[in-house]
Amino acid sequence: MLSTAEYIELDALDLSRGLRNKDFSCCEVMHAAIERATSANPLLNAIVSANYEQALSQAQVFDQNPEVYQQSLLAGLPFLIKDLATVNGMVTSYGSRLYEGVVSRNNANIVHRYIDAGLVIFGKTNTPEFGLTLTTEPAANGATKNPWNLGYSTGGSSGGAAAAVAAGILPAAHATDGGGSIRIPAANCGLVGLKPSRGLTTIEDELGGCWSGMSVGHVVSQTVRDSAAFLDIITLSKPNLFPLPSSPDSFLTEMNTQPRPLTIGVQLSHPMGQMVHSDCVDGVMAVAKHLSELGHSVEEITHPVNYKNVTEATGKIIYTHVYQSVKKRLEELSLSIEASQLETSTKLMATVGSKITADDYVSAIDTLKRTERLMSEFHSTCDIILSPVLSLPPAPLGWLDMNSSDLAEYGEHYKQYSGFTALYNATGQPSLSLPLYRNEHGLPIGVMLTANWGEDALLLKLARQLELAHPWPRRAPWQP
Repeated sequence: MLSTAEYIELDALDLSRGLRNKDFSCCEVMHAAIERATSANPLLNAIVSANYEQALSQAQVFDQNPEVYQQSLLAGLPFLIKDLATVNGMVTSYGSRLYEGVVSRNNANIVHRYIDAGLVIFGKTNTPEFGLTLTTEPAANGATKNPWNLGYSTGGSSGGAAAAVAAGILPAAHATDGGGSIRIPAANCGLVGLKPSRGLTTIEDELGGCWSGMSVGHVVSQTVRDSAAFLDIITLSKPNLFPLPSSPDSFLTEMNTQPRPLTIGVQLSHPMGQMVHSDCVDGVMAVAKHLSELGHSVEEITHPVNYKNVTEATGKIIYTHVYQSVKKRLEELSLSIEASQLETSTKLMATVGSKITADDYVSAIDTLKRTERLMSEFHSTCDIILSPVLSLPPAPLGWLDMNSSDLAEYGEHYKQYSGFTALYNATGQPSLSLPLYRNEHGLPIGVMLTANWGEDALLLKLARQLELAHPWPRRAPWQP
């Protein structure tokens, strides 16, 4: 019988091997995941809707029909979906009071992939309203707490997913990243968080579902190899809305080879002139030393991009899609933006988005395309950029408040905290947070590695090399 204590020590590939070797059953795995969730979630608020009974029934089907394990290497494993993606028959609130109690009647494309791979969905994870901020404290569903210290933020917008994985509820969970929303929670919760290249992975079939290509889905995970295994599930075989970069037959198999000696450029200064906390600088410098010891060439760089122009452009695109995402629902409810229950900063974004012209939008897209070309040229002489994920350590709960009556203060906090991640959503490059540093208070400090577009395999190989040389705790040392 697989105990919960044994379960939380295994990553997804360990669990997969155990299922195939019949060391334990799918029902045992699911019972352990649910038991851990039942004990941890009342304190963390990571899971906002659950279907435990249905998941257990599906696990029984797996145990009675072992051929279903042929669906994928990860078939039979418990899985959680971020509450920005629809799951047929489950509530999708988008972290918003506007969608309270609304049950989805379809599966998002990425959810289809996970179901086809045989993953057993047993709940949905918390997110800020429409994934629009860097912490997970929505008015609709309440704050998610960080398992490393319950007084601190998990980051956002995949904060529920990160808390669940860091607490050992499961080894990897679905997450999305439109401006840092995989990498930031991974950084705050001591996890691996890869934002894949634009065009590589499954997205919805229209631009609104991916913020014009800036938002992608994947997972937060405890190990690099699990990230690679889950990436295999969602990698496209033909282009959808964007060019398809070349990729190996299996990202997981690529983990068996070492990366070649690489040129690593270290970015230490904040791209928008904000201060960078010494903890974040120390984390980058520690990893720079590790990389040099592994035989890579490491030197400090001046970043080639004018972030201000890109930030203005991405803002216009995001605000357009925020308005697009709420407009239909507001019309259904016969509500104006101001009269709705949207959070204060969401109202502002939607209002701005309603006034953005076609010319504004096309100009913003052109800015992103120019920046893509600039970064491609830069990577001809620099393989990887090493930088902080955030400018500050994990923030205390309440420090970033989307419902603040003082939006100027909220905006200032947002600028102080962020700055490094969103550029690579604009350019579509693969970018990854690794949990290679903790500060004197024991809080995780993520470091970010970014490669040229389509170099996801190289990035994962480098991450695996660092993981083997400098292993990290796979979850928070916290017990519910």
